[in-house]
Amino acid sequence: MASDVSDDERMRARERPAGRRAMRQIWQHLGFLHWPVARDAIARRLPPGLDVDAFEGTAYVGIVPFTIPLTRTGRLGAPMAPAFHEINLRTYVHRGGRDPGVWFFSLDATSRLAVAGARLAYGLPYFHAAITLEEGGGAVDYRSRRRGSPAAFAARYQPAGPVAPAAPGSLEFFLAERYLLYSRSGSGLCTARVHHAPYPLQVAAAADVEQTLTNGAGLPPGTGVGPPALVHYARAVDVDIFSPRRVAI
Repeated sequence: MASDVSDDERMRARERPAGRRAMRQIWQHLGFLHWPVARDAIARRLPPGLDVDAFEGTAYVGIVPFTIPLTRTGRLGAPMAPAFHEINLRTYVHRGGRDPGVWFFSLDATSRLAVAGARLAYGLPYFHAAITLEEGGGAVDYRSRRRGSPAAFAARYQPAGPVAPAAPGSLEFFLAERYLLYSRSGSGLCTARVHHAPYPLQVAAAADVEQTLTNGAGLPPGTGVGPPALVHYARAVDVDIFSPRRVAI
């Protein structure tokens, strides 16, 4: 098997959850920048109850910059926050071969409201940041600096191939098609689901990548330094986000 979780289990994660969505967002100009990392280095940074999700024995760290032009309540569709930019530092996990998802080392956003709300409701490690996104010539110039911290990111990324949703069983599917997040909840874990159409994924290129997000995450020195091993781009997805729930360890 190419990865730690079966293809059937990964496909089940894409199914729409039962119940009513808590909010709706649109995500645009997503860059998926990934670097391989030893799975032991990731395992040391995970809370009890989570296992490293590896592909052919290799774990990955990803940095995903994007922008959110729309956030609305799930029931009435009322505006929840003005448009804002966001970037996350992440890796991939599962629970005993089930429920593959994302573990965030950090998330930075320009909206103080989004930062406070996500910390309170979802237990996610959000930080307020100054972020700019400029699009031109088919490329995205993205720059982020966390307020009161040296944690920063800068890169220029752009699509370099046709739109092709990731094929199940592929490395691209493993990295991009994630619909479950994990966070800490006291001494336990919290999970939340998202649902959207498969990413309109494109092979991409990234230039002038500089980042210090990994420095404070306890990852091995050199993680995320130099050109990413894999880069992908997705122009936009319409996302339903569901309420968090606690899970037993």
